[in-house]
Amino acid sequence: MSDFAVTAGPDLESQQQAFRPAWDEETGVLSGVVRERRARPKQGWRHLAYQLTGGRWNPGLSEAEARLRDQLQKIRTPLPGPHSVVVGSIKGGIGKTTVSALLGLALAEHRGDRVIAMDANPDAGTLGDRLVGETLAAKTTVRDLLYALDEIRAHTDLAGYTHLAGRLQVLTSEQEPELSETFSAADYEAALRLLSRYYNAIITDSGTGIVHSAMQGSLRHADSLVIVGAPTNDGASRAARTFRWLAANGYRHLTEDAVVVLSYDRHSPDIDDRVIRDFFAERCRAVIVLPPDPHLQAGGIIDFDALTPAARDAALELAATVAEGFQGRRTQGLASHGFRTPPTDPGGPR
Repeated sequence: MSDFAVTAGPDLESQQQAFRPAWDEETGVLSGVVRERRARPKQGWRHLAYQLTGGRWNPGLSEAEARLRDQLQKIRTPLPGPHSVVVGSIKGGIGKTTVSALLGLALAEHRGDRVIAMDANPDAGTLGDRLVGETLAAKTTVRDLLYALDEIRAHTDLAGYTHLAGRLQVLTSEQEPELSETFSAADYEAALRLLSRYYNAIITDSGTGIVHSAMQGSLRHADSLVIVGAPTNDGASRAARTFRWLAANGYRHLTEDAVVVLSYDRHSPDIDDRVIRDFFAERCRAVIVLPPDPHLQAGGIIDFDALTPAARDAALELAATVAEGFQGRRTQGLASHGFRTPPTDPGGPR
């Protein structure tokens, strides 16, 4: 009897369903020929075992490595055009700039296209301090860029006004109070229109609050929104008020697809943080917990490799969750407002 013969009996139908020939008559495709192989482990004892046996024994990926692989695959979601990600909060000192920096670093490090983080805080923001240091951040700012808009004809011209943190480009805010306060929605939109010509992902670290001019400009053109809160009574209530204001003022589409980051720098055992997480989970796309991290709490230049494993995982999970919104969702930001798709640059993607 042939190995593929189907025996008669009461389970004949189940046997027939279980057997499926490799050749599909309808599609003309020969399937199931190549055996599936386990992914090669690159970490821990599994990697060592694979190396020592010359690949003859492959124990497969650990749960942590499989999670990392999934995160990186999502982070690399292709972008059909420029995409604006706005990071905001209604309360200061809650970790908004830290979240902006981590998101930018994670996206830039693991994508092949250009990513830039812009400080749109009208009150002398600190994004540049956290990414390149205070001295370098003050050398050229968004104000210098605005003065030179008509002179920029290529990405190499623009690079003279930005700073580099790893693979992430950074556009810092003006540090002189009398100048930073004049940063308006029109200024923001002019900078954004230029950046959208040369960068694929644009992360905006907005100012504290949601009613100042620059923040209104960033919301108007946002494709994605990240709201930063804290597992405290005041941090959660202010983030909740942010949601209500946005929904009542024409931005419900942003809140429904938003990602909420809860920064655990401040956390009390007297607070039932499950209530806070559940509240936001019902109103947005995802909630990410950023655990306390000594390196981040120091307030210096952020080194991604210096983060604890838990904080690094949270940053990658944030980037992966945001990137999942790069395709398959209808946005009302840059593309719908006529912002240009990044042109073909002689230097090509980084």
